[in-house]
Amino acid sequence: MCADVAGPDPLPLEGVVVADFSRVLAGPYATMLLADLGATVVKVERPDSGDDTRSWGPPWTEHSSAYFESVNRSKRSIVLDLADPDGQRAARDLVRRADVLVENFRPGALARYGLDFDSAAELNPGLVYASISGFGGEGGAHLPGYDFVVQALGGLMSITGDPDGPPTKVGVAVVDVLTGKDAALGIMAALRHRDRTGTGQHVEVNLLSSLLSSLVNQMSALQSTGAAPQRMANRHPSIAPYETLRCEDAFLAVAVGNDAQFRRLTEALGLVGMAEDPRFATNAERVAHREELVRHLENVLGARTAVDWQERLQRIGIACGQVNDLSRAVDYAESLGLRPTVDPGDGGVAQARMPIDFSATGSAAATAPPRLGEHTDEVLAWLSDTESAPLPPTASRRIPS
Repeated sequence: MCADVAGPDPLPLEGVVVADFSRVLAGPYATMLLADLGATVVKVERPDSGDDTRSWGPPWTEHSSAYFESVNRSKRSIVLDLADPDGQRAARDLVRRADVLVENFRPGALARYGLDFDSAAELNPGLVYASISGFGGEGGAHLPGYDFVVQALGGLMSITGDPDGPPTKVGVAVVDVLTGKDAALGIMAALRHRDRTGTGQHVEVNLLSSLLSSLVNQMSALQSTGAAPQRMANRHPSIAPYETLRCEDAFLAVAVGNDAQFRRLTEALGLVGMAEDPRFATNAERVAHREELVRHLENVLGARTAVDWQERLQRIGIACGQVNDLSRAVDYAESLGLRPTVDPGDGGVAQARMPIDFSATGSAAATAPPRLGEHTDEVLAWLSDTESAPLPPTASRRIPS
């Protein structure tokens, strides 16, 4: 169970032991966030192949796939065959000594191994048991949960892409990431409850609900009007200009949130009198006359490069930016001192850094994602010694905020 940690300012989750029975993306992303916050994460993998994403390449790293390594830093890996009685015993021993269990099996599947919530709660009444599914544990319990399919079923693809083109998925498994963040949030809330009451609970999240919750203003528009929002490419349904505009060499994203900003924009572009034109004087009129508005703006923007306009407009407080590729995006973040990546050491590939800074505790310094079964002997030895202290976190060093 969670132990007191000597020394000033322990990491936020230092002393918390997480039994990670999840695989692929949403679950491993959630447990990686917990590891970044100082938790000790023991990743349970099946024999021979381990987590599915170990084989999801290219690209490949020295020991695995870039996909696997992106969400599994700072963990210990053990191999257990849950169909084998010895594997089940070891898994139950881990449950007894854990503070948190995370799983993303199909709802009900772990009952055959005695690892469902009710069984786990009998072994460890203080356990926070987090289940991640595609569509919840009732009517959609039998459905496999893949991000791409949920983006389709959940309406995200219907509002993404060009209005004259096909529905389009987001360029990363964003629903898995959102659900992983929801899971981590739910786990930390349940740990707070456990600290007050001594009692654990079942935390349930699913991909479809996390997606629908994230649609915010588009969901509100549907509920307000009864009309489903449609694809608008890079345009905003309620604000103009709030879209990508063509410059001499590239596109510039421009976000004008009020009339004062629009006036500054038109003055910078030399469009004298445009802010007083009845077609463009208010945001509502600019939305209604968007095509004419864009035509006027692009006629001027096309004379200079996107970077040139970015520098000029940012100086007068206009939110804008060239559409970067990912390499340029990382460089830009670094130029602002934002430290977008973290080096896990041990020859591991640099990864996206957890984006939370703390004034007192800092965050955990990452260690390389584990090789399959790398820590099996260590963890089993710890489980056999019931009087031993909790395993220390894999990433115990601190990165100052």
